[in-house]
Amino acid sequence: MSESGCLNSVELARKFVTIGEEKAALPLGKTLLLAILAGAYIGFGAHLATSVSTGNGELYGITKLISGGVFSVGLMLVVIAGAELFTGNNMMTMALCSRRVSPWGVLGNWGLVYAGNLAGSIFLALIVAWGSGLLAGPVGGTAIKIAAAKVSVEGVGGVGHNFAFFLRGIACNWLVCLALVMAAASRDVTGKILAIFFPIMAFVASGFEHSIANMYFIPAGIFAAKCEAARVASGLSAEQLAGINWTSMWTENLISVTLGNIVGGGIFAGMAYFWLHLRGADKESPCSNGATPNREGQELLARFFFFVLQ
Repeated sequence: MSESGCLNSVELARKFVTIGEEKAALPLGKTLLLAILAGAYIGFGAHLATSVSTGNGELYGITKLISGGVFSVGLMLVVIAGAELFTGNNMMTMALCSRRVSPWGVLGNWGLVYAGNLAGSIFLALIVAWGSGLLAGPVGGTAIKIAAAKVSVEGVGGVGHNFAFFLRGIACNWLVCLALVMAAASRDVTGKILAIFFPIMAFVASGFEHSIANMYFIPAGIFAAKCEAARVASGLSAEQLAGINWTSMWTENLISVTLGNIVGGGIFAGMAYFWLHLRGADKESPCSNGATPNREGQELLARFFFFVLQ
């Protein structure tokens, strides 16, 4: 543990390798139940974001900022209360690269957790949409508009719709996994909350795409579209409403976003930190901060700067 009271980069990398091992070793039933809970937890944040953004269209930037801030509640519940989230588990690539888990162990975990997250998200959407009346009016109209935007090809210029959503998925889970890394570095709940809040607020306010959040957003829009008052509140045409369906959820969003999330979390975060801090670690001599001194490289760099200054 560093003197600052939080883990340094190498300690964090080693911690995530251990976490990956533990996730791969979890019993299937426990993994599935924790994944269902995570889907519901992210859904809570998504519904809260839907509610606070209703009726604030004229304050676009502020609304996005507030929506991102409240959405972070979902990941706080996952991290602090404990659950299995697919996008976070993409960092199991660190354990894979360290040869502590097998490729099949990683893929098996991802598949089971993804299915559980989907079940939990849709279950919460059903609770919110049916019987509670929460999506029967203006909030339902917002839910429909959010879902429509996530399956629409409108507003995407320069590249194909699916490729644009793939890139948004990369950026999203890059930030989500950085939030998890910073939360893991902290030893207290307050530190974890602050570590999660800012990156999650940033990804939502920036318009990036999170596959598990979309497992709530799009079904909530599908369910809300069954209500006449919500359809009217959305202001969308019959053609736009027809585009929000279970097929478009996958073909126009989840497939591309999921692949982007895997790249963002598994490669840009997980593999990058493995390469930086753990690659060849068994051959390196440790020093106080977990790094390996490279005196020859430092000397060459000093000579280069001396030559430039001359």
